[in-house]
Amino acid sequence: MQIQLDHHFMQEALDQAKLGALAGEVPVGAVLVRDGVVIAKAFNQPIGNHDPSAHAEMLVLRSAAQAISNYRLPGTTLYVTLEPCVMCAGAMLHARVDRVVYGAADPKTGAAGSVLDIFSSKQINHQTQVEHGIMGEQCGQILREFFKERR
Repeated sequence: MQIQLDHHFMQEALDQAKLGALAGEVPVGAVLVRDGVVIAKAFNQPIGNHDPSAHAEMLVLRSAAQAISNYRLPGTTLYVTLEPCVMCAGAMLHARVDRVVYGAADPKTGAAGSVLDIFSSKQINHQTQVEHGIMGEQCGQILREFFKERR
């Protein structure tokens, strides 16, 4: 059952990534879910927003916090097509996200195991469960296609 839900919500994140690609942004999408309900979804927007912090995950966290009037987001799962960076991983920990599910690994800036593993640090007072590789091939493919067209 959980794997079906993970695929369903990762597909929604992929749909967001596709919107990002159409907008000329690096195609990364994110969806935040609580109790099977989408609270927020977004795609990368640092180029269009002229904001280095406008990663899909950051936008989802901001939107969800506004939607529920609380900067803490316990009981949530964040689905993202690309492994989170240090900034996004830190924000997820501060927001108390329970679970992060990502598709493609990021061998250059990934902070959930590829380069660093922020989530496994036992010194941090909140522990977030991490799942990886859900629809990883599809998530990686959209990025490969985007950068191939750019070259």
